[in-house]
Amino acid sequence: MEITELLPCLHQVGLEFGQAYLWRDGDELTLVDTGIPGSGDLIAAAVASLGLPRSAVRRIVITHGHEDHAGSAAEIRAWDGAPVHVHVADAPVVRGERGREEPVITEFERPYWDRVTELGITAMTIPPSTVDVELAGGEELPFGDGARVLSIPGHTAGSVAIHLPRHGVLFAGDTVACLPETGVIPGAFNVDAATMLQSYRMLADLDPDIVCVGHGSSVVGGAGAAMRAAIG
Repeated sequence: MEITELLPCLHQVGLEFGQAYLWRDGDELTLVDTGIPGSGDLIAAAVASLGLPRSAVRRIVITHGHEDHAGSAAEIRAWDGAPVHVHVADAPVVRGERGREEPVITEFERPYWDRVTELGITAMTIPPSTVDVELAGGEELPFGDGARVLSIPGHTAGSVAIHLPRHGVLFAGDTVACLPETGVIPGAFNVDAATMLQSYRMLADLDPDIVCVGHGSSVVGGAGAAMRAAIG
């Protein structure tokens, strides 16, 4: 586990595959995404590194219902009952009522998809979790001085972003990526690439200063400009 401070109140938690984020309001934490199944101990260690108990996690927000984002939701909810928030379209996946919709893999994405497949990520099953709050987009959650939920379909039907306008922070899930070999790009492995690109443009127009991505390094400073530059 590697924890990176992006702001004094925002930490990126590097997991076995991908990452999660901890937002701190005083002695309360909001966890955005949970990693693959079995990531609970790593996230608990990250919470402890901030000098807080596991009970400090007051809510869990899932950006979409893929194995590497929702995989440990049930485990972490069991710590102290932190409510799990998921978009209504992906909630059945997180509850274990159906499998995730398969993405359409492009020729550019094929080597990356093969790598993920070799790691066994796509074969994982999300341990079913209670979904306490079903999101639709447009809600405001009580953290970060007003966290706005944005519906951003395309990567999955139920993808969401969380925007903290007073802090210039955007949690973008897998709709934005920032990898060493590519820099900032729209996300891959989408069920509807055209819709995802519309969602990406909408996020770029928010002009965030910091974008927290599902894979790669978060973009700190001028993130909105970097997002727009990636698509011309």
